[in-house]
Order: sequence, then structure tokens, then C-alpha cells
Amino acid sequence: MISTTIIVKNGARHLNNVLQALEWCDEIVLYDTGSTDTTLQIAKNYPNVSVYQKVFIGFGPCHNEASRLAKHDWILSIDADEVMSENLTQEIQSLSLNPQTVYSLPRHNYYNGKHIKWCGWHPEACVRLYNRKTTCFSEALVHEGVISKGLQIIYLNHPLFHYPYESLSDFLVKMERYSSLFAEQYHQKRAASPWTAILHGLAAFGKSFFIKKGFLGSYEGFLISAYNGHTAFYKYLKLYQANQKSSPKCF
Repeated sequence: MISTTIIVKNGARHLNNVLQALEWCDEIVLYDTGSTDTTLQIAKNYPNVSVYQKVFIGFGPCHNEASRLAKHDWILSIDADEVMSENLTQEIQSLSLNPQTVYSLPRHNYYNGKHIKWCGWHPEACVRLYNRKTTCFSEALVHEGVISKGLQIIYLNHPLFHYPYESLSDFLVKMERYSSLFAEQYHQKRAASPWTAILHGLAAFGKSFFIKKGFLGSYEGFLISAYNGHTAFYKYLKLYQANQKSSPKCF
């Protein structure tokens, strides 16, 4: 038996589609970190959903807490903007699950109605199915992942459909949140300065637009590359400010 865990805050936009694609699942742990939209009302329509309202403590710790709340040891971790394809559901149901194995799901990322195949968004695969007695997510506040060291990784064939952004505002909101979490996570653990922020920003844009061929993606490729560059810039600028505030002052 498999429990699905979903970390969510204001995920109403896609939640019906997400939960409908998971109706086969015995249990869904919806770990809500403060929704003010209709997320909780939508969840009530699905009998296999258990809602837990919690304080956000970082993505990795939230994933692990949600895993501990589940009934079953096999955990399928899905984001509130990811919809399982029917073929992926069938593929998972056909597996002979091995606790010494984690399972990686291919993910197709969409923006503006397009499957984005540039900017490092494709191909992409994420370990999302694992046994909680064997492993867990890292405790990283951001850019967390299932720890797979010492375990076999099996790569599945059929995709998750991912809809992370609907508008420019979504890019800005995510940039603000992720850059703040990055600064918190690496506070006094990494050096940063305005110059390193500029260099990281330029490098991230160049890698996305040129090396990862964002230039082939027309407007969407440029926008995503610009977002990657700005996010890197503000991550290191916020880290610089955080390090400066806590540094001892000399008089």
C-alpha cells in the first residue's frame, strides 16, 4: 500500500486535477502550511485525503513530517502543482516495490501552455517514491530531495505533468520565497558579496539561455532564463545581507 504526501499552501489552482489523478491511492496526506484560498474546501471532497494544518518549517523538514503522519511505509511525494499521467499510475501500480530501491519519476514542465524543453527544465527526473523505513528527504530548507545514497534507483518511463507558474507574478513570488530560504539555509555557511551575487546571476542566465538552449524557447525561454538569473542574484544578495547583519562589529 502507498501513501501520497502533498505539501501545499494556496494550491487550489491545480488541486482538483492533482487529487483526481490520485484517487487510486489508499491515503493522501495533505500537509497544509497556511492556505487562505479554497485548498481545504477542495480537499474535503476526496475521502482518501487527510488534512493536517501545520507551520512551515522548510521543505525538507515538512516532507519528512508529512511522511511520519502517513499510514503506510511506502511514500509517494507529489507537489500540489503536479498531475500524474494515467500511464504513470499504471506503471507504479505494476511495480514490485523493494525497500532498498527508490523510484525516480520523469517530470514534464509546462508554462504558458507549452512543454518547456529548454533552460534545464527537460529532461528532468525526481526521486519521489521511497520506503520511509529506508530513507527520507534531506533536511534542506530548499532544494530538498530524497536521500538515495546506497540505494538502487529505478527510473520510471511515464511522466508527471508539472505546472509551476501561471503568470509573471508566480515567478516573482517563488523567487522571493526561495531566495529567502536559500539565505536562511546558508547563513554564515557560505561567503557572499554584491559582486558574487552579480556573477552568480550572470552565470545562471548564461547557462540557462545559452548552454541549456533557452534561446530556442522564444519568449518563454528568455523569461525562464531571466528568472533563473534574477533568482541566483537575489539568493546571494540576501545571503550577503544576512551574513553582514550577524557579523561582529568592530569599533
